[in-house]
Amino acid sequence: MTDQTRWGIHEVQTRNKAIKYQKDLVSRAMESVVKMDESGITDLMIQIEAEYERKYGENVSNKVVL
Repeated sequence: MTDQTRWGIHEVQTRNKAIKYQKDLVSRAMESVVKMDESGITDLMIQIEAEYERKYGENVSNKVVL
């Protein structure tokens, strides 16, 4: 058993809870995807790609020399 009073335990537990929450979200989404037909899955993929680009597409550095 880990000493719960040590420094950093709370941060580790918080990170583990966040990882579990993300895995739970994926599991619940997959339960819905299994019920979809091909056109629904295709529409979902398009929406996921658009959301991914919105969140993470701007992280590419501009290749402009100043």
